[in-house]
Amino acid sequence: MYLIINILGIAVFLVIAVLFSKKRREIAWRSVGVLLALNVVLAWFLTSFSVGRELVLWAAAGFTWLVHVAYEGIAFAFPDWVHVEQMNFFTAVLLPILFVVPLFDILTYLGILPFVIKWIGKLLALLTREPKFESFFAIEMMFLGNTEALAVSSLQLSRMKADRCLTLAMMSMSCVTAALIGVYTTMLPAEFILTAVPLNVINALIVTNILHPVKISEAEDTVARVGEGGREREPFFAFLSSSILGAGRLVLIICATVICFVSLAKFIDMLLALVSPAVSLESILGCIMFPFAWLMGLDADEAFLLAQHMGTKLVTNEFVVMLAVKDQLPTFSRHLQGVLTVFVTSFANFGTLGMIIGCFKSMVDESKNELISRNVGYILLSGILVSLLSAGVAGLFIW
Repeated sequence: MYLIINILGIAVFLVIAVLFSKKRREIAWRSVGVLLALNVVLAWFLTSFSVGRELVLWAAAGFTWLVHVAYEGIAFAFPDWVHVEQMNFFTAVLLPILFVVPLFDILTYLGILPFVIKWIGKLLALLTREPKFESFFAIEMMFLGNTEALAVSSLQLSRMKADRCLTLAMMSMSCVTAALIGVYTTMLPAEFILTAVPLNVINALIVTNILHPVKISEAEDTVARVGEGGREREPFFAFLSSSILGAGRLVLIICATVICFVSLAKFIDMLLALVSPAVSLESILGCIMFPFAWLMGLDADEAFLLAQHMGTKLVTNEFVVMLAVKDQLPTFSRHLQGVLTVFVTSFANFGTLGMIIGCFKSMVDESKNELISRNVGYILLSGILVSLLSAGVAGLFIW
């Protein structure tokens, strides 16, 4: 019964995308079908086969190892903060970013990461017949994150027409940064987080194909090289210093955001309590998101719990939800653990929306900016639908 509802939910999410599509007659249904089949097979492989599970566990162990390497550096500076019975959020989750982000930047500087991104993107384009750059960008986001992928693609953005820039803005709501995956795995089950990452990539292509299909000529179907743009190569240690400072800013931004959003949520709850003790921000968000949560194949109680966390994640960010549920997760059913973890493993929230708009404002001309600003609702809808589809597809095989 619940599996049938889960399948129905995936169909409903796709129908919503079609209903809101800008150009329904131009939807490339062949590409959508291939991508959807690829997504289902990938979710099946990663969650149901011993080889797939071993690959996920191996990747999870790698990210966990990176976090523990970071702890050695933290212990050198703050020996009383690490290897204690209960590490706090700042030490356990945020400070490892100071090592992991520069490491991924070094791989980018040496050309290793761009090489991997390029060939995986080409393979995806070959399988799905998607434009080369959109496929390339989807893979690029998986490794670099949304604003970072946009930043290294500035030359390509300047060459692309406005419609394709809007497609990239919509896709940018649907990723996470690989450098943060190790951090996520300290809070929620690594197997589900690592399953969510590739599913988000493919679903971003599916959703943008339906919501905003764009046809391009063969001459337009080109990919500029990562880092191309005529600037001289920055000396390695100058590059590394910039990366470390950037990681430090990221730590402070995440910390400030979590403190602010948690405090604001509590403040709103206290105001709502003046109206009625039974009313809270979580209950309101739960009511709004409940139909979508129920379509994940959950009973009413679990669906309402999931809906609350879904709404909180969209208004705040994934860190707020991960912190709220990490101690409760063992009490949840396996299906709820899976769909909740996959749903929150993305940057789809209002804060990310502002970051994407700001990023485009600094890189493209006014006409492209105007189109993106007029379609803020579509950009947010794209991110929500990708998260729903990823959770729904993964949920088919997690019981």
